Amino acid sequence: MTEPPESRSAVLVDPHPLWLDGVESALEPLGVSVVAKTSSLNAATGSLAATWPSLVVGETTFDGERETGLLWVEGVADEFPATEVVVLSSCGDEDHIASTLSCGAAAYVLKTAPVSDLVATVRQIYQRSVYFPAPPGPAPRVRGLLPPTHVLTRRELDILRLAAEGHSNVRIARILWVTEQTVKFHLSNVYRKIGVSNRTEAGRWAQMHGVLDTGTSAPSDQLA
Repeated sequence: MTEPPESRSAVLVDPHPLWLDGVESALEPLGVSVVAKTSSLNAATGSLAATWPSLVVGETTFDGERETGLLWVEGVADEFPATEVVVLSSCGDEDHIASTLSCGAAAYVLKTAPVSDLVATVRQIYQRSVYFPAPPGPAPRVRGLLPPTHVLTRRELDILRLAAEGHSNVRIARILWVTEQTVKFHLSNVYRKIGVSNRTEAGRWAQMHGVLDTGTSAPSDQLA
């Protein structure tokens, strides 16, 4: 059962105390009350469950373990849907950033950015004063432009491909060594990104845009 978040409250997470103090100072002028500062993702999860804040800000890549951070962001999005996640990280890898946002983060700010970028990001999360129009329809595939599939992460493409091939969520989870909940979460993101509402439409979209022509389907011995 979820609880309503405390208005403008935040949990901070970072392995370095100086970053925790710095972020708290940056949030103070915005009227954001820091209800907990933690130095590990596990401790942050406990603080979220205890305080139900409206925001969590911090590093998710600890000791180079990017996958752990992705799973953590995904878990927060699933268990605390009213809490926005702002990742403040030193990792600038574009694929990792895309994956983090796909897992449910509201924003990703590099630690090399000026403090004003973080402040502007958090302000926007609360004020919702800027909106971006959705495209009127599927983007045409034009030579020289990025294909429609560029909006999907590698993991989302893998899951879409397997779903389009007719595999169930349970089977996809077994093939990719992830949980069924993870598969459902990524499929939901895929539907939203490509503008479809169900598995059948997603499969048709995958066929139209060559997702099934990559030759990277799972080996038959993994499907047994």
